[in-house]
Amino acid sequence: MSKVWFVTGSSRGLGRQFVEAALSRGDKVAATARSTEGFAGLVETYGDAILPLAMDVTDRAAVFTAVEGAVAHFGRIDVVVNNAGYAQIGAVEELTEAELRDQMETNVFGAAWVVQAVLPHLREQGGGRIFQLSSAAGLITVPLGAAYSASKWALEGFNEALAQEVAEFGIKVTIIEPGGFATRQGQNPDPLNNGHMAEKHPAYDGLRARLAGFAGKQPAGDPAAAARALLELADDDNPPVRILFGTGFYPMVQQAYADRLKTWADWQDLSVAAQG
Repeated sequence: MSKVWFVTGSSRGLGRQFVEAALSRGDKVAATARSTEGFAGLVETYGDAILPLAMDVTDRAAVFTAVEGAVAHFGRIDVVVNNAGYAQIGAVEELTEAELRDQMETNVFGAAWVVQAVLPHLREQGGGRIFQLSSAAGLITVPLGAAYSASKWALEGFNEALAQEVAEFGIKVTIIEPGGFATRQGQNPDPLNNGHMAEKHPAYDGLRARLAGFAGKQPAGDPAAAARALLELADDDNPPVRILFGTGFYPMVQQAYADRLKTWADWQDLSVAAQG
């Protein structure tokens, strides 16, 4: 049986790949983006199987309207992909209030509005899948990525709790943590040159120089392969709550968790003493 997908941030990048993969196998997709102009070719190819929806995830009312429109058009939603988001780059001292708030509004609150809008429908139909695009930056941090990591770490906790809340309704939640993927003109994305840069303070020029090209040293994943993996997860009866997409950051994540466990163990005596 074909599935009905609701995908945010689907005009380009991984989101676009997810939409195309689902459509190509006969599924139906409500594809949302700030502008629907980029979906003309897909509409021509797939007709009513794709429903382009103009939606800004930071507009809660618009999100609810889009979800209702998708349900009215297709009759149900089976798979939700919370993909919309971006990375704000800058040292903590460099970030403006607006930059930090905008990062949270899109990455965290936008995802929350989608979840709140779809849950009544998923509960009523007795099940569904929610995929949250997080990042390796939701597990480990790098300098100049504080805002982005803060948003992704928030999503990790939000969705882990969500998974426990909705399990009894037959709804399954999976947090996807991608590493670097070649989504920009076939090049590995550079987090220090992504269009969302705080105004640079000269005190951090040396740090920027040391970090230059960091992402380029990581293996660039194939977005089409990520889309195939997502389809497999959507069809699996027992998907994981968390999964890394790509291999480049896996050793770093392993080391980070080993270091945390060791630190907690090394300081256990003081931890016990702090309890009184």
